[in-house]
Amino acid sequence: MNYTLALTLQSQPEVLERVLRVVRHRGFTLTRLDMHCSDAGETSVNMQVKSARAVELLTHQLSKLIDVTECKVQATKPQS
Repeated sequence: MNYTLALTLQSQPEVLERVLRVVRHRGFTLTRLDMHCSDAGETSVNMQVKSARAVELLTHQLSKLIDVTECKVQATKPQS
């Protein structure tokens, strides 16, 4: 399955590395990443990942990260 996630992160130097580490450790493959930094100290990340695993395994772990303020699944579609 392919999933599109929307994350809101606190702007910290290591936060993106932590997010990508969780994606890898949970068995998901990153297929697209868009990131925008704001002056308010937040970073918006939209990512597409794919895996045969349930996306809840990933979103639950991402939500536990201290610098992740929001994690939403925007879209789900079968692999083609």
